[in-house]
Amino acid sequence: MINLTCAYIGIKIVVVISISLKLCNILLIVYNWALLKTLLSFERLDMAVKLFRSVLCLCMIMVGSCISVSGSEAENEQPNIIFIFADDAGYADFGFHGSTVMKTPNLDAFAKQSMLFEQAYVSAAVCGPSRAGLLTGRYQQRFGYEENNVPGYMSASSRLVSHDMGLPHDQVTMGDYLKKLGYTTALVGKWHQGNADEYHPLKRGFDIFAGFRGGARSYYAYDEAHFNARPEDRWEYGFGNFKEPEKYLTDVMADDAIKIIEENKDKPLFLMLSFTAVHTPMEAEPEDLAQFPDLEGKRQTYAAMNLSMDRAIGRVLKSLEDQGIADNTIVVFSNDNGGPSDTNVSSNKPLSGTKANHLEGGIRVPFLVRWPGFVAQNSKFSEPISLLDLLPTFYHAGGGSVANLDGVDGKSLLPILEGKAKQSLHDALYWKKENRAAIREGDWKLIRFPDRPAQLFNIAEDETEMNDLASKNPELVKRLYKKLFEWELTLERPTWMLKREYEGMAMERMDRYWDEE
Repeated sequence: MINLTCAYIGIKIVVVISISLKLCNILLIVYNWALLKTLLSFERLDMAVKLFRSVLCLCMIMVGSCISVSGSEAENEQPNIIFIFADDAGYADFGFHGSTVMKTPNLDAFAKQSMLFEQAYVSAAVCGPSRAGLLTGRYQQRFGYEENNVPGYMSASSRLVSHDMGLPHDQVTMGDYLKKLGYTTALVGKWHQGNADEYHPLKRGFDIFAGFRGGARSYYAYDEAHFNARPEDRWEYGFGNFKEPEKYLTDVMADDAIKIIEENKDKPLFLMLSFTAVHTPMEAEPEDLAQFPDLEGKRQTYAAMNLSMDRAIGRVLKSLEDQGIADNTIVVFSNDNGGPSDTNVSSNKPLSGTKANHLEGGIRVPFLVRWPGFVAQNSKFSEPISLLDLLPTFYHAGGGSVANLDGVDGKSLLPILEGKAKQSLHDALYWKKENRAAIREGDWKLIRFPDRPAQLFNIAEDETEMNDLASKNPELVKRLYKKLFEWELTLERPTWMLKREYEGMAMERMDRYWDEE
């Protein structure tokens, strides 16, 4: 769409310049006629020269006006950007990823209109750091946001604890960058980038906020039946206007998103719709539970919550059609980390691992991009990308120059979306949490553990990570280990850390879901 707009502008400029040149030719003919007619009369020659200069000025003004108007039209052609973000969803729990148990008809239809990225990675295996990375386009460890910020779970040695934890003020967000391009920026749903007023979304690049500041909350209004002891979990409109939802939370998020779309349909809009589904607590509507009579327990509840989210997404997509802006809107769907199979019984198959570890099941996520007239429908990209790439992609698509993005680790995906790039845009991808870390270079992935030797996998041949090739490739292990450490030397120390016991729990969880069939 950007290319078409540029072509349209170029044609207009050429036409105006052509007309201007014809006017100049006419003027020259008139000038020569006047010159011969007056036999070099200086008075009339002077008049002709003045007329000639006037027409030249007029031609230049016309060309300048055309460029100015065309530039204004290019601004009007900026695509809207809707980023839909699920929470704790399992990699395998969507029809477009092969599930025959889950019901996701709206996302499945959306996938057929989109480019599906088969190897999309978050920059962290848990939600707080993952969101900090995508919001800034930078590895979050570069500014000390290495671990989740959960009051009550942190080590006493942390530099910041409780509500002092949050996205550092010196970090420029996706909202900040897009506002500079003239976008209205909105966030609906989960924030999880700091509970205190100083970290509020309206102070971090967003013009509109309807959501809650914390990391998880009930899907129903807090009252005597659903008690809330955490102020960051209250539903909030704008700044400090708290009002509990009157119906199921996923539906409220869709309502708020649709309202924002309707009110901003005539100007460039960036909307991040950050669902809590399918994060705990496990709460679903009775009519959705009834859609899965063959399931039981948490798995039935999970399926119902997933169906509710899919229906909400369908409503948001329909609102774009209703407002006549779907064809000029980029829509991205993804998830913040791998599914936590032990808490919400999500499935990451065929990938090993879960949320909170660096196996594929903890860091590989679904990723779909629809952009009518620009991205080929029902297409796929099979090489690794990172959600760090979202910020430069949105900025680039909105008309910004990626050269102006200082210190950003992500890459614009536009060459891939255009079909011009067939390989990964990254030399390597990295992950780190305390002693645990991983590096992905090409098809090779090295994982470093705190309680056992590092292991090496060829992901192209073994995405389940069951065949450790470290002993057969000692020099490759050594090189990747050193490359990973060199990257770590560019990072800041964590500003806060979870209690040490949670590292042990994370390793136990990883082993439990590594070789499970």
